[in-house]
Amino acid sequence: MTKNIEAVVFDWAGTMIDFGCFAPTIAFVDVFAEFGIDVALDDARGPMGLPKRDHISTMLTLPSVRQKWTQTFGRESGLSDVDALYDRFIPLNEKVVARHSALIPGAIETLSFLKSNHVRIGSTTGYTRSIMQHVLPLAANQGYVPQNCVCSDEVETGRPGPEAMYKCMQDLGIQEPTTLLKVDDTAPGIAEGVAAGCVTVGLALSGNHVGLTVEELSRLRTQDVAALRQSAAHMLRAAGADYVVDSVADLPALMVQSNMVQEPNERVK
Repeated sequence: MTKNIEAVVFDWAGTMIDFGCFAPTIAFVDVFAEFGIDVALDDARGPMGLPKRDHISTMLTLPSVRQKWTQTFGRESGLSDVDALYDRFIPLNEKVVARHSALIPGAIETLSFLKSNHVRIGSTTGYTRSIMQHVLPLAANQGYVPQNCVCSDEVETGRPGPEAMYKCMQDLGIQEPTTLLKVDDTAPGIAEGVAAGCVTVGLALSGNHVGLTVEELSRLRTQDVAALRQSAAHMLRAAGADYVVDSVADLPALMVQSNMVQEPNERVK
């Protein structure tokens, strides 16, 4: 029997907001375009979940991006190039994030379920604090105000390391990591929870791996959705996810079925 969960820590884009995880993807494509490099969406999505500077650094090592960089600049990229790209990425992401901050369908209902079960709510993100300053008020206007938010530039070592999760445990007053649930749509985000010793839930269809809007997903054939779900679930399981569901809307049912919370008629009155 799974120990009762005392707190849930959510990722942001692709998990609680921005179905399909478009804001960071668009910003990565745009920043490389400013430097004369045309990158594919799949290349921009590949390292998603990492801190944004690490994401850029990883993109520069991809064969297709590396080849275009050397063709354009006549040399390999270096740390100064990562810095230059990162410095431009942040303001680009700050601009685009406002257009992609809608809560994922079912998020409010899940938050209500957690609150009714006295489960604390925290968050970590690959976004920087300056980006989150744009996101947090937009989320609050929709009814989402987590008890904390640990940003990628507020810890010395980001994902897939556990430091942000340790900060969440401290902020939320959690003593035992197995009573904390980490919910994320990316491999680095799941690995972050695994590294901290938490229970982890991967989100297959709402996140970066599938990368489709709700409307685009609804137009697909059932078998095509199943194939996308299987591919994303494989990625998340490989990262260490204990459970995989389609989106945050499915979390309450999972928590009840897995004995993470007591059903109403089992609660001590």
